[in-house]
Amino acid sequence: MGKGMKMSRFLKSLSDFFFTYETPRQVVVRNIKVGLSLHTCPIVHLYLYRWVFIYEKGYQSKEYGVSSVFTKVKGVGYTKGGKHSESVWDVADYVFPPQGEPSFVVMTNYIETEGQKRGTCPELPRKSNCSSDADCKKGSFKRTGHGRLTGECDPVKKTCRVLAWCPVEDDRIIPDPPLLMSAENFTVFIKNTVTFPFFGVTRSNLVDDGPNTKLSKCLYHKTHAPLCPIFRLGDLIEQSGFDFEIIARIGGAIGVVIEWSCNFDFDVKYCIPVYSFHGLYGNPEEKNKNRESVGYNFRYAHIFLGSLCIWT
Repeated sequence: MGKGMKMSRFLKSLSDFFFTYETPRQVVVRNIKVGLSLHTCPIVHLYLYRWVFIYEKGYQSKEYGVSSVFTKVKGVGYTKGGKHSESVWDVADYVFPPQGEPSFVVMTNYIETEGQKRGTCPELPRKSNCSSDADCKKGSFKRTGHGRLTGECDPVKKTCRVLAWCPVEDDRIIPDPPLLMSAENFTVFIKNTVTFPFFGVTRSNLVDDGPNTKLSKCLYHKTHAPLCPIFRLGDLIEQSGFDFEIIARIGGAIGVVIEWSCNFDFDVKYCIPVYSFHGLYGNPEEKNKNRESVGYNFRYAHIFLGSLCIWT
């Protein structure tokens, strides 16, 4: 074949490439199974590979960790009032139960009834009002009262006399402002350990992350020290959405949530806790509302015994 013939064919192929257009043939198959398969396969592919494996990480095993919590409160408080010009309160006085429990109570306000002893005394007004002994059924109890009725009407108080701890406590007037406002600066140390048995991983919230986690110096801050396990009580309550002064006066409950959301596809050092704080009850709006059973309170007895020491 001559060179002229080859050149002619080359030019024709080049012309066909640039100056002609060929449409593909279309075949219509009217079949339900074929149609469903054609349109379903890409959707299945998209769901499995992009949603299940990439986004949801469906290939991973999941496990809920086993957790333990230890707490310790520190701080010294001061109150004024009563028979003493100033009183000192430490952990043994204002934390119930003793240290170490996952939940605890910090006393911030109190009503003191001094000098109580077993005996008979008049009930509080409106508890058992009376005009004569006939209004006081001997041996009966008032559900909201302080003791058993003796059958006598006190001529001065005009209330029934009861067999109880006397004088009976009067909790109608709550100290305002709270007596132990210094509790705002108390600190709470929370030690938390979580174990994932299936993965053989145990982590503690005592994370070594430089000076912001040194227990002797750090204090939790959502931005600057999010891994410090020591919390100022006032900050903790504020971040729960409650007002410290109101909670300190009437009581309330705060929940601390420690979330461990760990992905062991990555290094275990990235398995760290995230803290959040939630007000459970003790609504700040309750301060000026006449509601029943607001806040939180409990009774506690201090019994002082005399003793005689003889040294020889």
